[in-house]
Amino acid sequence: MLILPVEKSVNWKRPPWMTLGLMLTCLLVFVFYQGDDNRLANEAIEAYLESDLQALEAPAYEDYLQRKIRLDGEQSRVEQLQNFTQLREQGEDFWIAASLVFDAEFYNYLLANRSVIWAPEQRRTWMEQRSEIQTQYVNRMSARQLGLVPAEMSLYTLITHQFLHGGWGHIIGNLVFLFLLGFTVEKALGPGKFLMAYLLCGAFAGLVFSAFSASSPVPLVGASGSISGLMGMYVAIFGLQKIRFFYFVGVYFNYVRAPALAMLPVWLGKEIYDYWFAGATGIAYMAHAGGLIAGAGLVWLLGKSWLQVKEEFFEPEEEEQDERFTTGYAQAMASLGRMEFDLATRQFQALRAHYPDRLVLLEHLYQLAKLRPDQPAYREYAKELMHETLARRQPERTIEIWGEYMRLGESHGPLDAEDHNRVLFTSLKNDDLKSAERAFERLRSAGDQSLASEACRLLVEEFDKRQMSPKARHYRQLLSNGV
Repeated sequence: MLILPVEKSVNWKRPPWMTLGLMLTCLLVFVFYQGDDNRLANEAIEAYLESDLQALEAPAYEDYLQRKIRLDGEQSRVEQLQNFTQLREQGEDFWIAASLVFDAEFYNYLLANRSVIWAPEQRRTWMEQRSEIQTQYVNRMSARQLGLVPAEMSLYTLITHQFLHGGWGHIIGNLVFLFLLGFTVEKALGPGKFLMAYLLCGAFAGLVFSAFSASSPVPLVGASGSISGLMGMYVAIFGLQKIRFFYFVGVYFNYVRAPALAMLPVWLGKEIYDYWFAGATGIAYMAHAGGLIAGAGLVWLLGKSWLQVKEEFFEPEEEEQDERFTTGYAQAMASLGRMEFDLATRQFQALRAHYPDRLVLLEHLYQLAKLRPDQPAYREYAKELMHETLARRQPERTIEIWGEYMRLGESHGPLDAEDHNRVLFTSLKNDDLKSAERAFERLRSAGDQSLASEACRLLVEEFDKRQMSPKARHYRQLLSNGV
């Protein structure tokens, strides 16, 4: 059974760089650092086969497995014993050696019981040959160097084990889940806090795993504890909101909407159940459970302070925004078609509060306000639309709006001198001298002497440049008369 939250989609305009960085780091560590493990493993097996160790250890291994089944009640070892016995009957020396060399618990068992298992001469031979294989090959492998060994735990391995993996299947599976969960949590927390929370969840998962396997010499490797932490953070961030989950059972899959937190006890219960009843699968179920608890706990404890979710995280996705905009815009246009202008104005205003960058909404509000040029709203929307069109490099539209306002609204609410001056500059840049002169006349009447003088100088320069002497002389005369 697989259940994954799929509420958000990736915004590639703002890629999840920290998530992608973690994925790349895991991949580089696996390829370049762990890439030497296969060579060390093969050399360890070769050295083992060249020694007399198999004759000493194989009978002891069968006895060891039988004791685990009979005395410790580990029924999952029955199949392991049957497989090993079959390998011996078929003479599969390579796989027998692999089973013996890399079973860390068995090696510790031999160390603790060697005086009981073998005679002194055999014991001395075993110690010499096996110790060299451990030192030269096994202990130099990545899992032994940087993996989290519960029986020999050190602080740095709480972090380093999160970047190691046991094979291509292991790392590919983890990277897929890291991406599916990571980009959403990173968007909610920001890259820096996301990284800290990710590592803390992985460390806590390692501690929980070690608590349940305190004497185990088997190294824990992989990012699954950290990824479980992301799952815990994911559902804690959404809380009781209903979100989409993808589920896969057998060959059937589908989507379902459910309160986010409802999945936490389901996931947690599954990991604890599997820990007790799934048998020896090699999966660190309690690390997963620890990660889930750590992730949810971090958000609940620090969600109103250090680990606070960004407000923009809960904004609708772009596709959903477009759908909402289209629906709201159609309703406003329908009101406009029925000539319900007050209702249409309110609807366009409400839309603009959510979509301030949509210029078409401001255009509609301006046109509606133009129906009542004596009202202050017309002046405000005209000024705002002039500013927006100028910012979006639409000078012709800026000049057009200004001209309309001069005809309809100037007598009710005059524009400021700065507005006329802005239109004058825009007209000159747009090679519209007629509008520039009209804007200058309005600027003169607005009573700002300094702006008017500066504008007059610009007109003199512009007409001189174009060799329009009468016009240049006219404005030069105005300038000498103090405008």
